Amino acid sequence: MGTLYLVRHGQASFGEQDYDRLSELGHKQSVRLGQYWRERGMTFDAVITGTLRRHAQTWAGIAEGLGLAHPQDAAAHASTALLWPGLNEYDSEAVIATIHPHKLQKPDTPELYRHHFRLLRDGLTQWMNGVVSPKGMPSYNEFKAGVTSALDHVRQNFEGNVLIVSSGGPIATAVGHVLGTTPETTIELNMRIRNSAVTEFIFNPKRHTLLSYNTLPHLDQPALADWITSA
Repeated sequence: MGTLYLVRHGQASFGEQDYDRLSELGHKQSVRLGQYWRERGMTFDAVITGTLRRHAQTWAGIAEGLGLAHPQDAAAHASTALLWPGLNEYDSEAVIATIHPHKLQKPDTPELYRHHFRLLRDGLTQWMNGVVSPKGMPSYNEFKAGVTSALDHVRQNFEGNVLIVSSGGPIATAVGHVLGTTPETTIELNMRIRNSAVTEFIFNPKRHTLLSYNTLPHLDQPALADWITSA
């Protein structure tokens, strides 16, 4: 019996030209999660991450908080994780482009932000149901297979605590796979997941079982309330 901890990356750079990097707050969220686990004596038998920069930076921050590396060496410590491309996020711009071919304005107002995510939800629904094929992306079944291959690897090779650092799409897909949800429900899970949130599975060689979803125990203090983000 083991426990798999799936962590969504810290706050990235939503609305910027290069989304795939943590903001200053995203780094703080990651370090704080590592500190929280260090305070409780947490250790991991294995760490698996996607290959995106925000995944590596989040693991580096967690490692720093755990005391596994000096701050100046934390980024190098991320190389000790097993890199798993199947844990990478879908291309949201490509998904949106299947139903809205024109370039979107930068989502710098509440209305534009809501518009962005309405389009994303609609595009995801069509992609997951096999209606559209976003440019440069796999089918949803292939995307899901990349996620479930990581879950299978954990079941087949480990028994203790395992950490996965990934993105909202793969984590929601993992939960949807374990629970057998519809695409629409999986999308709703995806839309709700918060930065640096922790999802837990109990696993044995035969199966994973959901224990918790989208929790932020490391930010459960009034002074850290404004550290809670979703984009």
